[in-house]
Amino acid sequence: MKICLIAEGSYPYITGGVSSWIHSLIASMPEHEFIIYAIGAEEKNRGKYVYQLPPNVVEIKEVFLDAYLKEEAAPGKRLGLTEDEQQALLSLLDGSKGDWHALFSVLSGSKVPSVAELLTSKDFFEVIQRLCEQKYPQIPFTEMIWMIRSMVLPLCLIIQNGMPQADLYHSVCTGYGGVAGSLGKYLHAKPFLLTEHGIYTREREEEIIKANWIKGHFKDIWIDYFHNLSACAYSYADEVITLFERNKEIQIELGCDPSKVSVIPNGVKVSDYADIVEEKKNDTITIGAVVRVVPIKDIKTMLQSFGLVKEQVPHATFVIMGPTDEDEEYYTECLQLVDSLQLEDVTFTGAVNVKEHLGKMDMLVLTSISEGQPLVILEGMACRKPFVTTDVGSCRELLYGNGDNYGNAGITVPVMHFTQIAQAIITLSQNEPLRRRMGRCGFQRVSAIYTHENFLAGYRNMYRKYEV
Repeated sequence: MKICLIAEGSYPYITGGVSSWIHSLIASMPEHEFIIYAIGAEEKNRGKYVYQLPPNVVEIKEVFLDAYLKEEAAPGKRLGLTEDEQQALLSLLDGSKGDWHALFSVLSGSKVPSVAELLTSKDFFEVIQRLCEQKYPQIPFTEMIWMIRSMVLPLCLIIQNGMPQADLYHSVCTGYGGVAGSLGKYLHAKPFLLTEHGIYTREREEEIIKANWIKGHFKDIWIDYFHNLSACAYSYADEVITLFERNKEIQIELGCDPSKVSVIPNGVKVSDYADIVEEKKNDTITIGAVVRVVPIKDIKTMLQSFGLVKEQVPHATFVIMGPTDEDEEYYTECLQLVDSLQLEDVTFTGAVNVKEHLGKMDMLVLTSISEGQPLVILEGMACRKPFVTTDVGSCRELLYGNGDNYGNAGITVPVMHFTQIAQAIITLSQNEPLRRRMGRCGFQRVSAIYTHENFLAGYRNMYRKYEV
């Protein structure tokens, strides 16, 4: 079977998280062929893969959201959109339920020769004019049209690019990836699976609320827009897979049909970590974090908490393991924070073979603002490492269990609460028996529940249902 796997902002351009999940899935299923449909931000990244693609990847289609910069159009053309077609565009923006069938029809049809010609056309101008008149008369038209253009550009690009032929479309998020999967089903009449790791709509909503560049009513428009993208994916998907029960509840709250949703947790090969030897130095406490250095991992709170830890555990060291080049400005800010706090014993290793370092860690820390079901926690549990994590995604379920009797594998704390993060680290630093007990509990839980074999069996069974 040929499966088109759709990734947005992840595989094969960055490591970790969803990217690792995708790579593992493909490499473990040589019986299927995969097309990678990769949505990236910038054309300059074309072909710059950080993974060696498995031999069963038969095609990779890259779509970059800045591609419109190459397009040229004479403004003010009339494209001849019907009233229904204009209404379909309007429904995407006015907070009502989007008419996706009509949108796919008009944006992939011959009336719209390019994204640039659509966004500079009289037809589009009239849609925005109606939006202002009907719902946002207080917003100046000029501001509205520029904002809406930037909003719908990525969506129009994806729909205009079409979708490769496949037997099954499988997106690993809602958002633009979910729309692409829905488009595949619309164009080729093939089934569409959706696996949602985090909750895309909630993540975008948090970003929009915090964003300084989006003002007033525009925040509402952006939030409605992303809700509409997720609604598209939920409605077109034949089945929706989530990683844990809480996310299943949220998806249903967001409008997903409960009968479509099932849970397949992540898993790791526990045996891969059996050879990691503990390398303990008696005179230090080594705290590790396996993370990309990006804002959503909240490295700054991690550093602030370490400042408090050092006051009570002066022999503590902090090792932050993961790539620093994804957001170089944020990495620079983290280095400046280390200086301003006068922190000693903090090391950023950059991208490393984490297995070579895990044996030296006394505990691991994750301070993310948002997560799905972090693979790094499962990997740490396979190494018998206790965790301090923020209470996001399935971190609580992984550390405390979901009705099993394995015991606690660490401590969860509120997001961005650096004093509680510090106190949890201090508690574990000062109590070696507790660290070892939590490490054992985590190992037992991951060995019983979150195995690579269980993960693969779940997806093999899922794919088998749609095999041609």
